Amino acid sequence: MFKSLDKIETLIEAMPYIRKFQDKTIVIKYGGHAMTNDELKKKFAQDMAFLQFSGLRPVIIHGGGPEITDMLKKMDKQSDFVEGLRITDQETAQIAQMVLVGKINAEITGLISLCGGSAVGLNGKDSKLLSAAKMLKKVQGKEIDIGFVGKVKSVNTRLINSLLDAGYIPVIAPIGMGENGETFNINADTAAGEIAGALKAEKLIMLTDVKGIFEDKNDPATLISAMDFAKVSEMTAAGTIEGGMIPKVNACISALKNMTRSAHIIDGTIAHSILMEIFTDKGFGTMIVSENSK
Repeated sequence: MFKSLDKIETLIEAMPYIRKFQDKTIVIKYGGHAMTNDELKKKFAQDMAFLQFSGLRPVIIHGGGPEITDMLKKMDKQSDFVEGLRITDQETAQIAQMVLVGKINAEITGLISLCGGSAVGLNGKDSKLLSAAKMLKKVQGKEIDIGFVGKVKSVNTRLINSLLDAGYIPVIAPIGMGENGETFNINADTAAGEIAGALKAEKLIMLTDVKGIFEDKNDPATLISAMDFAKVSEMTAAGTIEGGMIPKVNACISALKNMTRSAHIIDGTIAHSILMEIFTDKGFGTMIVSENSK
């Protein structure tokens, strides 16, 4: 009886949030350990189906860095990174496309379908979903050519919204197409931020392998629940925000500057963390806000 009552109380707590986010677009960047653990994969698919059943409009952008690295190792190719971005020659770009589109994307859409949801797999070359150009990375004032790593020039929101309106969850692999048909590997965090901004999404949620952003990365008690752009700049300059976290916070800032209402970095290693972020009073992880939101 008490277990049943707890379930009812949970549903009652979620009710105002279900009402608030009805018909709202929620962009989710799916990556990290949540993509490599079979149980967490299933929980993620259940979360996406639940969001769809609840009347929300989820859009998924997935990564696949570890699996790309594994495939490159099998082909005796070394992986090098600059501030969390993989240096990508033409062959590596083709391998990334094979892994992201041919393997991971199909797995995600299949799992969501098994959970009762309706999902469609896409990549940036579908109807020029992600038009891209070469990214030149600036490090310590110098521009570094990191190969076929792309920056998003434009997003085909018409295609995404058409699928959402038809009742499908778009699942997007971050492969972009250049003006001459080149394949560009786009960092999934970056792609998620650009897509969220273009859609003017209600929320951008970034799944990571940590609880959020910490004042002291060695002290879990220093988790920051909310921070503004100035705090992000300060912590990045101090080296507290570093490596793979840099593209995540930059993606959040990009989305917020383009009218996404809120951006969150949460722990994807905890089952149903997305539902806890959206449908509970307490929320989860670190929320990034603009200076004017304080």
